[in-house]
Amino acid sequence: MGERDEPRTIGRRVQQLRVQRGLTQRQLAEPVYTPAYISTLEAGRVRPSDEALRHLADRLGVAFEELATGRPARLVTELHLRLTEAQRTLAVGEAEAAVEQYAGLLAEAEEHQLVEEQAAALLGLGECALETGELAGGRQYFERAEARLADAPLPARVPALRGRAVSHYLAGELRYAVYLLESTIDELNRGGLHDPDALLLLYASAIGPYMDMGAHARAAQAAEFALALAPQSGDPALVARMHRSVARTLLAEGRLAEADASLAKAAELYRGLQLRTELANCHWMRGYVYAQNGELERAEGELREALSMLSAKRASLYSSQVTVELADVLHRRGSSAEAAALLEDVLGGLSPERGAVHAAAAHRLLGIIAEDARDAERAEEHYVRAMSLLERAGAAGDLADLCRLLGDLLRRTGRVEAALDAYRTGLGHRTAPGTTTLGPAPAQPPV
Repeated sequence: MGERDEPRTIGRRVQQLRVQRGLTQRQLAEPVYTPAYISTLEAGRVRPSDEALRHLADRLGVAFEELATGRPARLVTELHLRLTEAQRTLAVGEAEAAVEQYAGLLAEAEEHQLVEEQAAALLGLGECALETGELAGGRQYFERAEARLADAPLPARVPALRGRAVSHYLAGELRYAVYLLESTIDELNRGGLHDPDALLLLYASAIGPYMDMGAHARAAQAAEFALALAPQSGDPALVARMHRSVARTLLAEGRLAEADASLAKAAELYRGLQLRTELANCHWMRGYVYAQNGELERAEGELREALSMLSAKRASLYSSQVTVELADVLHRRGSSAEAAALLEDVLGGLSPERGAVHAAAAHRLLGIIAEDARDAERAEEHYVRAMSLLERAGAAGDLADLCRLLGDLLRRTGRVEAALDAYRTGLGHRTAPGTTTLGPAPAQPPV
């Protein structure tokens, strides 16, 4: 017997529909049931069987589900179609329009007590919030989605858990983001819940935090597992996201051609799916690849294309992050004044709670530009602010490099003891290959 309302509610519904159609209890009952049974049912004193409800639904001219639950026929199907439409709206970068669609869907799903559809709408609102940089609000939406799915199997809760992790990651809380992802992976593997899409989503999402924490070996391992899972996934958007994440590990290993090939695969999938924001992210990553390879003109072109696509769609947090990357390329091409202007402008939209790692990168680059201009005092100020942001985020790899820059600056200005302290701090933050502070890496899934 499936989900249905209480007998009293069903009884009132049957009576209301019978009266609307001008039927007597006898006419509704015959030829299978008695008028007395209909009277007892309408009074809510008996729980009708599925067979009885099908008979009554047929006589009353309504769908079985509508009689059993009060939901209009085809409601769930229509909601799913509208959810797909809202997903498409968000995918092309129209986050504000998508918010309106998801909010309407949520209200309707709540009215009819459709738990899975409520969770899907909340997930959508969470993704919209990440797109616009409203991290605290996004996290709340993901938490509400997870609560709606409390009784569902773990794989069904993974998108909400992943959303929470990403919101913490973007806020600079790297270790907690990794904890959420790793503990969920381990729970899936321990419980034998080897859902390829769920595991692929988690491994791909862990790569970014691992890289920022300096845990490159662990990031490479997650990329290896993700690549092995990809052929089992039925979600091309998820596979494309995986290719984009894997490119980061290839870059760290100096495998630039393979990283570019991985991004090309992702971009091809995103174009086919018309996922504009994700395609912009591919331009962003390819710009980074070219910058690493010293192809600065090509890097600038890719990053400007990414920034144009993201800015047009008001993806403010991602736009700020791309701007930092573009400023680095401009500085390396000799346009330091333009780079500094971009960085000063973008810092207004970044904070310790919103893009801490990229805010630190902006201060780091402003420090380097100040050093080039022989303004040691201003350079030190930017380096110290960057250190504070990175320490809070736990971005060990970037922090070690920054301590080296600060130490070199202090040594050149004759402050040897302070320079030694900076170097020691940097050494203390060096991360052993493949480790975090969270214990063993997640186990390999069966492939």
